[in-house]
Amino acid sequence: MDDDTRGTAARPVRLLLISDTHVPLRARRLPDELLRETDRADVVIHAGDWVDVATLDLLEKRARRLVGVFGNNDGAELRARLPEVARAGLGGLRFGVVHETGAARGRETRCAALYPDLDVLVFGHSHIPWDSEAPGGLRLLNPGSPTDRRRQPYRTYMTCEVADGVLGEVVLHRLPTR
Repeated sequence: MDDDTRGTAARPVRLLLISDTHVPLRARRLPDELLRETDRADVVIHAGDWVDVATLDLLEKRARRLVGVFGNNDGAELRARLPEVARAGLGGLRFGVVHETGAARGRETRCAALYPDLDVLVFGHSHIPWDSEAPGGLRLLNPGSPTDRRRQPYRTYMTCEVADGVLGEVVLHRLPTR
């Protein structure tokens, strides 16, 4: 696990967390607000279900650094370019990214057992925002979906900062309904 932030302890690392973009099935394109956040972020984390390669290409070009995984709706071309599980050291914390973590019931205990070497696990799949802490301190974050709210009142994504091994406030951003 590499940490591109070593030696920059004074400067927080700004993260953009997204998942389940489902372009072009659920939206023609990523929302403008999300693209502006991409430009502001030091690292963009995408927890799978891109659906099209063009979205991956766009974020690879636009993001300073992109950490992403494939999801259950991603085809062979995306699976060839993305891992099922990604790990990154950011701001002194050990991050992991996966698409699916299983049922909500028992998620914290299950993920703590599966990922004992992580401080933060970012996941997707449900389109339901999630922010909890597992036994032992593993933080679990699901940013929801910026394009497909399913049964949720809003389309969503998350931002946060990390520095000196501390995850700052995680902010859930609500996008306007269309």
